[in-house]
Amino acid sequence: MQQLFGLIFYLLLISVAQAQQASVPAPSVAIPNFWNPRARGERIEAPQTGRAVRFMTDDEFPPLHFAGPDGTPTGFAVELARAVCERLTITCTVQARRFDTLLDALADKQGDVVAAAVPLTAGLRTRFLATRPYFRWPARFVARKDRSLPAPSATSLAARSVGVVEASAHEAYLKAFFPGTTRKTFTDLAAAESALKRGEVEYLFADGLSLALWLNGQEAEGCCAFSGGDYLENRYFGEGIGFVTRIEDAALARALDDALQRVWDDGKYAELYLRFFPVSPF
Repeated sequence: MQQLFGLIFYLLLISVAQAQQASVPAPSVAIPNFWNPRARGERIEAPQTGRAVRFMTDDEFPPLHFAGPDGTPTGFAVELARAVCERLTITCTVQARRFDTLLDALADKQGDVVAAAVPLTAGLRTRFLATRPYFRWPARFVARKDRSLPAPSATSLAARSVGVVEASAHEAYLKAFFPGTTRKTFTDLAAAESALKRGEVEYLFADGLSLALWLNGQEAEGCCAFSGGDYLENRYFGEGIGFVTRIEDAALARALDDALQRVWDDGKYAELYLRFFPVSPF
């Protein structure tokens, strides 16, 4: 089943890419930049372990990591890991495991690096090391295309109806920074998306990645689009994800960080981002 899901997502990416090539001009995609150019230093080499560096991932979370048509792990995080290995000129392997076993497997030395959507938290850093984030979870507003609604702000959304998932970080953020909105809560994101599509709310505020996948899928039927910019406050939406290593592998973690910077500098990050995010969550 998971290989079939990965194949469907893979075919969807191909169809989107073909459609973009056929359109003139091609739609622009916002590519996030998480790197500070002032932080560049001397090139850091990966430690020589005498064996391949073993990356571990999960294969059920497209577009970040999923099973390709042949069952091989792929996705943005996985292909970014492979690009990093090329920059470091080291041999790497990628193995798929169940998501909830990844960190324990890392601690037990069944692999060397986790390349999956494991949130960077203070608790994680008590057990492991992590690179700087290579992806974050932006919150976004979406609205129907057929209504001339203003870009979101605390003023423009006063008395406007906004759908949000009940008891989520997005609801807490709305309460704190958009107190004048008329919030309509839903038990899950699918219900909120359906309500926006039917015009029962004017805006929807939720996770940008989930919304991007919905906007690019058949369920949305082209009804809606992002409105305004992204929201990245760590307190509400987390620090994002990075490559995770064991604490004793500090030299490897530093080399991965340096390689991520180089992957950004030489354009490979943008190439992979455009491949896996035809609708950018940013």
